[in-house]
Amino acid sequence: MNDFLAARSQMAISLGFHIIYSCIGMVMPVFMAVSHYKWIKTGDPVYKNITQAWSKGVAIFFATGAVSGTILSFELGLLWPKFMEHAGPIFGMPFSLEGVAFFIEAIALGFFLYGWDRFNKWFHWSTGILVGVSGIISGILVVSANSWMNNPAGFDFVNGQYLNIDPVEAMFNGSWFSEALHMTLAAFSATGFAVAGIHALMIARKKNVQFHTKAFKIAIVFGAAAAILQPFSGDLSAKDAAKNQPAKLAAMEAHFHTQAFAPLIFGGIPDTINKKVKYGIEIPGLLSLLVNDDPKQVVNGLDKIQPKNQPPIAITHLAFDVMITIGSALMLTGILYFIALWKKKSWLSKKWFLALFILATPFGFIAVEAGWTVTEVGRQPWIIQGIMRTSQAVTPMPGIHYTFYLFTVMYFTLSLAVIFLLSRQIKMVPELYESYDPVKV
Repeated sequence: MNDFLAARSQMAISLGFHIIYSCIGMVMPVFMAVSHYKWIKTGDPVYKNITQAWSKGVAIFFATGAVSGTILSFELGLLWPKFMEHAGPIFGMPFSLEGVAFFIEAIALGFFLYGWDRFNKWFHWSTGILVGVSGIISGILVVSANSWMNNPAGFDFVNGQYLNIDPVEAMFNGSWFSEALHMTLAAFSATGFAVAGIHALMIARKKNVQFHTKAFKIAIVFGAAAAILQPFSGDLSAKDAAKNQPAKLAAMEAHFHTQAFAPLIFGGIPDTINKKVKYGIEIPGLLSLLVNDDPKQVVNGLDKIQPKNQPPIAITHLAFDVMITIGSALMLTGILYFIALWKKKSWLSKKWFLALFILATPFGFIAVEAGWTVTEVGRQPWIIQGIMRTSQAVTPMPGIHYTFYLFTVMYFTLSLAVIFLLSRQIKMVPELYESYDPVKV
């Protein structure tokens, strides 16, 4: 493995793990605050138990997210020094503000974890709210920095110099809203379905049923609502890509030829030599309609992009298809849940219905990983779209492949530790809280 590939692979591994920790760290405090509110309003001890159980999970993911995020911040400087030299002064503001949000989240989490029976109940609840709000803000700020890489703004690039820097304009670049909305909904969808799936498994096994039923409902309401809204944010993101990153959009759809009434291609294997997609399903005019709100409009293809500026087409197209397929399946599952809640309450206890959510447990995070692959691989060969190539930003330091192996082992070890801790916590739930459950198993 050469050093350039090792640097990119190390960054991919780091981001791939961190994005899971971050999504859960953003969303779980919200679930925790909702269950806490229900306990305060109803006095039902089951909600207090859910809150305390979830708060332990929040603490676990906060710690792992802090570790992986710290590593990422060092990797940006160590692996991509030229990028940080030029980009740091421009898009450093969201990273600095993210640090502030992180510290607020840490302080609020400390108050929440150790505040039981020590604070006024509403003040205690508000510290949990602060954990959730600061976590979501942290995620949005990081996505803002990434959106700047896709749609650089807030400076003039003249003769290789970055002049007239405006960090506020850089942070609120033209792509930040669509990307932040899409990522936030993805985090709620993935985490909601994952948490609901775990509780559905416990319900199916008839373990502490009341506890897990109430927890399931909180998680899936958020997850299903986010999954249903996600296609609308995806439409905004696709239109933004068509405007600011036409090569990415063309690679996502394996759209080789510029044409009017452009078809949407689902599935298939891109043939880059013959410039066509094998075994794909084409829906005539749909790509033009989605991008331009008019099926007769022209959509630029890869033939308009110089080969040296084209992203890896096969990887981008495959990742996009994975994201779309899973997102559509979760959306339909979410709709099915709300139908059950509204009209078919008998479904809620059926084995086949619970099996749907158990099966869906990991797929939200698979879609998140696929979406980040589209975002990052689809931008190549640029690290700053149209300004700086990834190959120009990489460190000249030799031996990077050794750190790649080291950090890969470290991330897998960290993930195994998280799985062990969460598994132990889930197994402890009946022992800790079964006395409050009137359902006898």
